[in-house]
Amino acid sequence: MSDVAIQVCELSKRYRLGQRQPYKTLREGLSRAASAPFRHARSALQRANGQPAGDRRKFIWALRDVSFEVKTGEVVGVIGRNGSGKSTLLKILSRITEPTEGYAEILGRMGSLLEVGTGFHPELTGRENILLNGAILGMSRKEVSRRFDEIIAFSEIGSFLDTPVKRYSSGMYVRLAFSVAAHLEPDILLVDEVLSVGDLQFQRKCLGRMRDVAGAGRTVLFVSHTMDSVRKLCDRSILLAGGQIVKIGDTDSVIASYLESIAEPHATSSWVRGPGDPWNQHKEFVPMELAVERDNGCSLSSAIGTSQRVWVKIAGEIRELRPNLVVGFALYDSNGTLLFESFQTDADECKWPRLKVGMNVLRTLLPTSLLNAGTYRVELISALHQMHWLVSPGTGPAVRFELARDLSESPYTGHDRRGALVPVLEWELLERSQRSSTVCRG
Repeated sequence: MSDVAIQVCELSKRYRLGQRQPYKTLREGLSRAASAPFRHARSALQRANGQPAGDRRKFIWALRDVSFEVKTGEVVGVIGRNGSGKSTLLKILSRITEPTEGYAEILGRMGSLLEVGTGFHPELTGRENILLNGAILGMSRKEVSRRFDEIIAFSEIGSFLDTPVKRYSSGMYVRLAFSVAAHLEPDILLVDEVLSVGDLQFQRKCLGRMRDVAGAGRTVLFVSHTMDSVRKLCDRSILLAGGQIVKIGDTDSVIASYLESIAEPHATSSWVRGPGDPWNQHKEFVPMELAVERDNGCSLSSAIGTSQRVWVKIAGEIRELRPNLVVGFALYDSNGTLLFESFQTDADECKWPRLKVGMNVLRTLLPTSLLNAGTYRVELISALHQMHWLVSPGTGPAVRFELARDLSESPYTGHDRRGALVPVLEWELLERSQRSSTVCRG
């Protein structure tokens, strides 16, 4: 028996840009028939260029000549910029769309989670959609019933089980959709970046569940912008760019190539929204500015010492104020490892900045004294807490800055200290009388 679960061979997908041509009249049809002999040469040239004969509209190749294999039990990551073809690849493998050229073979029962509510019927209840998805996967009602309680417990939506899913929030949708996809025992699980919709606690549950699925010998193809998740889950990864495979190999080397490809040659410590920038679709928060700056409000133009005060400033427009709006940033090191995230709601509620409709400018001090020397990336993120991302990790505006260690006068601290964090701790030598451990009772 073959150990290959997914085989993709010269897979290509072409989409037409713009609107459809209008309906043809009889006069246009007769005119077109009369001029047919004169179009053959032009049609041949268009075919040679990959454009359908007789069609002057523009086309784009979302995928072009993609080939790879995934073995049974492998967990493979798929990474790349927005528009690189990741979601198109998974839609073809899920039989949602057909390829223009090439083919893909799926050897085994497949479950997929490509967008919120994949495979759900909005008029059916959560209970009915679980049964429907099981039937789609080819499972009997008895098989579904055996896993039913696990699905409900994992999704945490038991109170809404008999409510039509059209009334679910996006967070409830994704909880149930992932639970169904991961618990109905598919041989192959395809997961897109849909997990960004759930809250942080549920994301961790999902990652843990995918590790369990992989540990049980099932195959997982995982698309994500979060490099930490890809690194933890996947031994091997695929890097896509412009619809083509740039690199296949061990995850660390593929991520390194991806980070190198997205690095800006003249990256600065400030970003200001331009006319063509995205992130305008959510009226709850529209990013306008992101900067790493000094006390005087000047952006960093060179490396700064870890003893100096450094601020992260975020400006954005709120068009509709929501009480669960969170705005913040994620800090990454030069390897793309997430060091931490922070939001304006981190402290006690009485200390939260009072956001308002209109322009809001927020800032917070970076804990530079803890950081090692190196280059860091600050990425803006925003969400409606426990509902969905407005600017999700890996997709928002980002800036870079460089730190140099200068906090300690010790000759033993410096650039060669290992680790992302380099706190300066003061030590003391205990006298003999202090060395024994003492248990203190309340």
